[in-house]
Amino acid sequence: MAALRRAVLIVASLNLAYFGIEFFVALDIHSVSLLADSADFFEDSAVNFLIVAALGWSAARRAKVGMLLAAILMAPALAFIWTLWQKAVAPLPPNAVLLSVTGLGALAVNLIAAIILARHRRSGGSLVKAAWLSARNDALANVGIVAAGLVTLEMRSVWPDILVGFAIAMMNLDAARAVWSAAHEEHRLSDVEV
Repeated sequence: MAALRRAVLIVASLNLAYFGIEFFVALDIHSVSLLADSADFFEDSAVNFLIVAALGWSAARRAKVGMLLAAILMAPALAFIWTLWQKAVAPLPPNAVLLSVTGLGALAVNLIAAIILARHRRSGGSLVKAAWLSARNDALANVGIVAAGLVTLEMRSVWPDILVGFAIAMMNLDAARAVWSAAHEEHRLSDVEV
């Protein structure tokens, strides 16, 4: 349990640190995908800090927190909707180089997080599953952000950024569904055990 707690705490700290970096770059270059991804880093940090707190709790109580985390996983989708609206008002493409470089940094952070959590993903219940799914999905999203930056460099269009932002939002909705299902099953099993 101590190794799992330490792993999740490291991941939470990495996510919080990169949230700040990505958030300010997103605001500076007006990027839909980076802003959605920065909201996701903040959400991942909150999720992981909650997981650290909840690891010693009963299975039923962890399952309830897992259901709450499923709702939190939808926050990046809301951030996407907000930034998409702003992009519709001012349809300027983001700085392609900063978009790609920031996406590469995010990819590195998420790959490290996924590697750290991979060995614990089957033993920590819905909470650790939520953290691992977030890290895995985020690494995939970051590949998309880097690609959006490269395409924007060539096309000078807002669409690569918008499409990647949309994909990030959809991945987070799917992760929310998966975590909800795992938490619901964990809750059902804890009721059977009582």
